[in-house]
Amino acid sequence: MPSPNIWHHTATYETENRAVDPDGLLEATMASLLGGSGWSGRRVLDLGCGTGFHLPRLAAAAATVTGIEPHPDLAALARRRTRGLPHVTVLQGTAQSLPLPDASVDVVHARWAYFFGPGCEPGLAELDRVVGRGGTAFVIDNDASRSTFGRWFRRGYPHLPAPEVVERFWSTRGWTRVPLDLRWAFDSRRDLEDVVRIELPGRVAEEVLAEHEGTEVDYAVNLWWKRF
Repeated sequence: MPSPNIWHHTATYETENRAVDPDGLLEATMASLLGGSGWSGRRVLDLGCGTGFHLPRLAAAAATVTGIEPHPDLAALARRRTRGLPHVTVLQGTAQSLPLPDASVDVVHARWAYFFGPGCEPGLAELDRVVGRGGTAFVIDNDASRSTFGRWFRRGYPHLPAPEVVERFWSTRGWTRVPLDLRWAFDSRRDLEDVVRIELPGRVAEEVLAEHEGTEVDYAVNLWWKRF
């Protein structure tokens, strides 16, 4: 499934990655749920790693990190980004057919990649296969039920499943929801505008930008997690 934002606007998506969650709430919450020493000493899979933005941070503590990305150009950028990190490997592959052995992963990190609710069952079956006993998987996705960005998202993509449908999908499969209130914090108004224009359809992007001032946006997400 193509990802038009990062596939076609790689530099702007990098700007978005730098702007989201400047307070580190996501990382702190995941580390808390992992318990003990957090990521330290674990075999980590970053699924849908894109250009590898999160790989160096994960590698700072993990024993090994594997990034998997379907788009060959993005995978090449991720390899270049991590070429000085010998315990990081980047592979081209898909969530529904992971190029990994059984029970070879301790922690999965999937951030705004593939796992958006109904339709991702093949990828979930692969997680069941590759995550070892006692391992943990994290899936981060938009919470379209609240926040400024949530309202924008519903406005731009009214055809997508309603938030209650997505929540039911995950909860009935044994995943736990942790709602988090993040924010975008951009260095300039131009950066915010560029990111909004790759994340929302053209007309909707222009409408919300005309209504919103400043360089910050409150942004609600769901952190879904499961112990295997």
